[in-house]
Amino acid sequence: MKIIKHIYISLLLVGVASCSDDYFDVNSSETAPTTASLEPQYRIQGAIENTTGTAQYRGMREVLGVVQYGSQNVANYYSETWSNEFTTGRYFLWQNAYVYALPNTADLIVLGNRYNSPNYVAVGKILRAYNFGMTTDQYGDIVTDQTYDGESSMNLTPEFVTQREVYATIFQLLDEAIDELQQPSAIGLDQEGGDVLYQGDQDQWIKFAKAIKARYLNHLSKKTSGDMAYDAQQIITLCQESFTSNADNAQVTFGGGEAENDNQPFSSTGYGSSRFDYFSDFFVEMLKNPLNLETPYEDPRLGIIVPEAVNGGYHGVVTGRGLDGLPSDDFSLGNGGFYTSATSPTYMMNYSEVKFIEAEAQFRSGNPGEAYTAFRMGVQADLEKLGVPNTEAAAYLNELDTQVGSDNISLSHIMVQKYIANMLNPETWVDMRRMDYSADIYPGLQRPDNVNLDIFPGANDWIQAMMYEYNEEDRNYVNMPDNNPYIRLTTPVWWNTEE
Repeated sequence: MKIIKHIYISLLLVGVASCSDDYFDVNSSETAPTTASLEPQYRIQGAIENTTGTAQYRGMREVLGVVQYGSQNVANYYSETWSNEFTTGRYFLWQNAYVYALPNTADLIVLGNRYNSPNYVAVGKILRAYNFGMTTDQYGDIVTDQTYDGESSMNLTPEFVTQREVYATIFQLLDEAIDELQQPSAIGLDQEGGDVLYQGDQDQWIKFAKAIKARYLNHLSKKTSGDMAYDAQQIITLCQESFTSNADNAQVTFGGGEAENDNQPFSSTGYGSSRFDYFSDFFVEMLKNPLNLETPYEDPRLGIIVPEAVNGGYHGVVTGRGLDGLPSDDFSLGNGGFYTSATSPTYMMNYSEVKFIEAEAQFRSGNPGEAYTAFRMGVQADLEKLGVPNTEAAAYLNELDTQVGSDNISLSHIMVQKYIANMLNPETWVDMRRMDYSADIYPGLQRPDNVNLDIFPGANDWIQAMMYEYNEEDRNYVNMPDNNPYIRLTTPVWWNTEE
């Protein structure tokens, strides 16, 4: 899978500095495509793969320890304890979004218009909305209109807009895309095999757009007034009009070939393996008792997602603690499971998430029966996605019926199962913050060992946002929000405040 990088003048947006283990350093572009040099069918693959292979990957890599899917083999690692590089804004999602992903989406929109192909315009807008969403969810206020758009001259000191405005832009882009996908186009989306997400199926792209819109409307669960107030019925409707099975999953696949970028980034042969040494203790223990029962009922996905330790059993490393002098063979490696093998897909959004979003909206609407129905469908879909044997899946679903059902369904049940099904998706950090990192919602959740007590002194102090990259601060400090780590890392983003 060759990622076409749109590097040329866009590099000026965030600077060219990059750490030595970056994906970009070992896979630099052989050509420098421009909007005038290629037709849109030759650019769609690059737009998709830069969204997942650079932006989404990097957005997840840096919060891997925050959401406690994985852990390092050493103690006090910066991304697990929210210190060092985390306080200086070095090499996170910002560069990946503004240098690689967003310029490709902008060019796709320009080229779609130029070649009378609104379907490409629509895909560009969907991917643009997706990238804006990931970026604003990690930082808060970001640059939208004044970033590279494929037509305007470069603005090296763009103005930031509020997260509220970003969300309005996201919804507008998605609505426009849904309309444009229903218009005739001169060039098919998969004419040159570039639509690696849906192989040219425009109806699937419409479902994806509606699923993304449901996701972002669901982020507004703390908003109770105004035009951005949480609208459960709108969310439910969008969910029911979007994905209907795992066949709709938005995923990029990998061949497991010789090239690094033909391997899942979090696999042992991928370019991101250094950030995922072991599965975390929190994640492994959750799978051992996901229903939080007095007598644990083990999740049948445990051995599919998590490799068995060399010395037997499934054991995670406590986030922030490292191996602590214990033998590495006692713990489950982060590489080699369903999500972390060379050919494992990267999921942008899956059917299970759609059903869990619907379940949450139904639950908040006071409809426990409908909430449980959607919840159960979400769990079943994930069991099927992972290939859990039918007998084990049936037994697990029966346990859900017995222990949960419409009488006992809770927000915790929904969010725990969503956490499991959204493995390695940065959306999980949104959920954890919306749920206030509550151990009542995520049983057993604790702050990492060796957490940065200088910035997070209280037992209930959790990281809330990312630092803006230092390149942006050096060049555009006049327009940037306050990047003091004591403010940036501890201040909740807009959607996470009551209103």
